[in-house]
Amino acid sequence: MWDVFLSYSRADVESVRPLARALREGGLRVFTDETGVAPFEGISDTIRRELARSKALLAYYSAGYPAREACQWELTCAYLAGLAEGDPRRRVMVVNPEPAAAHIHPVELRDARHADPADPAGLVADVRAHVARLDGPMGLPEPAEGRSRPGPHPEFVGRLPELWQVHSALHAHAAPLTAGRAAARTVQIRGMAGIGKTLLAREYALRFEAAYPGGVHWLDGRAYDASARALDVDPRRFDRPFLWIVDGVPTGRLTVQEIVAMTAPHPLGHTLFTLRSRAYDALGAVVDLEPLDAPHARVLLGDGDDATDTLAEAVDGHPLALALLGRAIRAGHHPRTLYDHLHARGRSLLDTLAEDDVTADVVADVAGEEATDVLRCAAALHPLPLTVRDAAGVLAAVDRVPPAVARRRAAQGVAELSVRSLLDPENAADGVREAWRLHPVTLHAWHHHDPAPARTEALRHAALRALCGRRGPDTLGLPGSRREGLVAASSESERMAAFDIQVELVTRIGVQELAPGQGSLREALASLKSVIDFTRATLHTYSIGLAPGAGAQTVQSLAYSLVNEVIRPFTTTWHPRLTAYEATRPDAVSPLDHEAGWAEGAAMRAELAALREPLQEIVRGLGGISGAGFGLAAAG
Repeated sequence: MWDVFLSYSRADVESVRPLARALREGGLRVFTDETGVAPFEGISDTIRRELARSKALLAYYSAGYPAREACQWELTCAYLAGLAEGDPRRRVMVVNPEPAAAHIHPVELRDARHADPADPAGLVADVRAHVARLDGPMGLPEPAEGRSRPGPHPEFVGRLPELWQVHSALHAHAAPLTAGRAAARTVQIRGMAGIGKTLLAREYALRFEAAYPGGVHWLDGRAYDASARALDVDPRRFDRPFLWIVDGVPTGRLTVQEIVAMTAPHPLGHTLFTLRSRAYDALGAVVDLEPLDAPHARVLLGDGDDATDTLAEAVDGHPLALALLGRAIRAGHHPRTLYDHLHARGRSLLDTLAEDDVTADVVADVAGEEATDVLRCAAALHPLPLTVRDAAGVLAAVDRVPPAVARRRAAQGVAELSVRSLLDPENAADGVREAWRLHPVTLHAWHHHDPAPARTEALRHAALRALCGRRGPDTLGLPGSRREGLVAASSESERMAAFDIQVELVTRIGVQELAPGQGSLREALASLKSVIDFTRATLHTYSIGLAPGAGAQTVQSLAYSLVNEVIRPFTTTWHPRLTAYEATRPDAVSPLDHEAGWAEGAAMRAELAALREPLQEIVRGLGGISGAGFGLAAAG
């Protein structure tokens, strides 16, 4: 029997060896897989056997520990063993070598007192005292009989905090599992289509099935009654805690009572719903899924260059889209080609890659005239956020209805879209939700499934006129708006192209100042590179060429100057330098910390700051064509 099972990431082996030696010299029997696994012996079988022969697990919880699958499996087993005895921390101890504890999950372990690796003597004493209070080895619960156990899904990334959040919520007030007296708990996993709700539920059931000796029961929420009858559910059959998953609860207007009727049919059941609706806040704990962050998005796409980063940015962390695009890249498709096809007319690239109409499911919940029109307004203003006032102004101008009527319709549409996870609130002061954003994948899906594109075009024109602050007989008369200025564009297409490029520029880091010591130079490069891609795509959309010009400024000449005279010299100079420096980053150092130590960083920041004036000059030139100033003085 081992006193301590030492769990750690392979990247931390050099730091762990002195710790293991100190523990052994302190009289403790310590298992590590570096020394405890015999040659040619199956590691997984050995790990499970030796973990079951250990009194406690000691996790060397570095920043890289959560990313290692084996570490999480070991930690989960020990956590469940302690939970079965009434305290999940009973069989788990944590050594935290990091300056903070935000990376430690679950929260029970984060809040616990952590051993200090800088004090070996104190650490050994703490471990000895803890182990002395344990009577024997931890008992690892066995999974329910008769269940197949698939392996972890390769595309499940970046959801470790939510995984533990689900478990903590399901067991927030549970009695010891061994007593069979756990109170039934209900948790909702919510989010837009394709955000990973079902995958999170599947991974939870896989990793934590040992916590449910009564089994895991999976039901299709869209056909719940038929599924329940197929299972022949008899409440008397349940004598041990079990997990009851209802996947894909319809987003329609079900009452709370109807949703409650879907919960586990016995007090020993723990219920997990996946749904898009935000209308049932009172029904148990809520786990809202957001898009994946940039590092995990890159994991799904694979290591790549600026083209890969641009492709990831285009779908803004949407797991389903990233998974489809990542598979295509691994099959040999170039990210630049995929990016072009993603924005092409015709069948959606995502549908082609999935061999199914997956984009239809993204916007399947757009129901009602008010919600449909507000979504069109949000699409017209994308990537700018939408407010109820914005939508009301557009509707009033196009439909010629009183402002009060337009505002009521706009508010109803925003509420309908937000409750169906089709609009997300922007961060607002004091938690007041005044602005809403449309996810790029929702926008992409809507472009391919809008039942009335003519209506969309009318609303888009009104939205642009409102944003530019013009006033006319068929446009908005908003207080404080100015009259339309002289426009140098020769066609509506050029005015729209100029405006679209303006919007992109004023929201990019070259125009918005990157404060000294803040932000990421790599992200700044990617942002500028995406401006080139966006400019080319916009000109292509409006059938405008890219060429130098002389005399009066045109969209063509301004776009040529933007791409070839302002941005490209900067990216050509600094991209290879930064890439070469990034290649020297040690594994234990974060990318931002490594970047902060770059000797050429200050010079790059200075040149980046110097770009602001020529970029703003181009914005002013485009404003002379589009009529939109965006707070910049007009070009002289």
